[in-house]
Amino acid sequence: MKLAISGKGGVGKTTIASALINIIARNEGTVYAIDADPDACLASSIGIPDEEAASLKPVVEMRDAIRNKTGNGAFYNLNPKLDDFIDDYSYKLGNIRFFRMGDPKKGGSECYCRENTFLNALISSLLLDQNDTVIMDMGAGIEHLSRGTARGVDMMLVVVEPGRNSINTAKQVERMAKDLGIPKVGIIANKIRSVGEKQFIAKNFQDDLILGYIKFSEAIWANAMEPSQAVELDKDLLVEMEKVCRKILREVGGKSN
Repeated sequence: MKLAISGKGGVGKTTIASALINIIARNEGTVYAIDADPDACLASSIGIPDEEAASLKPVVEMRDAIRNKTGNGAFYNLNPKLDDFIDDYSYKLGNIRFFRMGDPKKGGSECYCRENTFLNALISSLLLDQNDTVIMDMGAGIEHLSRGTARGVDMMLVVVEPGRNSINTAKQVERMAKDLGIPKVGIIANKIRSVGEKQFIAKNFQDDLILGYIKFSEAIWANAMEPSQAVELDKDLLVEMEKVCRKILREVGGKSN
């Protein structure tokens, strides 16, 4: 099963992603967790200690390894073999194999053409060659979709909150996902405080697209100000996300409990 999680900035993508990662890792087996968001918050959210997360080197900065795989000349291999790289450079946390993809490029520095080629090859290897679950926490907005980074996933999960801008972004993601040939799109409504907010989400999407409504969590809001953001602290979130996870498994024909 291959999932990508998208949505407007601030809607709670990383919280939703980390909940799914932990649930599937606990119940279904190995999960390849990819932080494709330049903000790089997924590591601490899934329970990697802060000091370990701070020391993780983004894949795009592993220049020697990248050049060994892609070659050093003007022409380089577009499809390097990456099995050993996956084993050597992922951070292992129980059944989770974590990758941090990279940071925004600094102004005035050289382009990331070679690194981007390597990143695309790594993602393709995970999305197309592995039998285990892959979950990608994408960057905010729609730019990543314009690069085709999520091509080949089984389902695009779009996280929305009660707000017009969030809805508009979700609809753009839905359209672009279809353009990329992603077979299924699911909406996860997050930060719901009232019946009115739930109705607002419901009127903007078809019923069969909505996978679940996640209530606003004071615990998560408070915990966002603390060094650790592990979702295990909020039991209500995990209960609701387990329901969402079961729906996803039925939708994509994956494993079930």
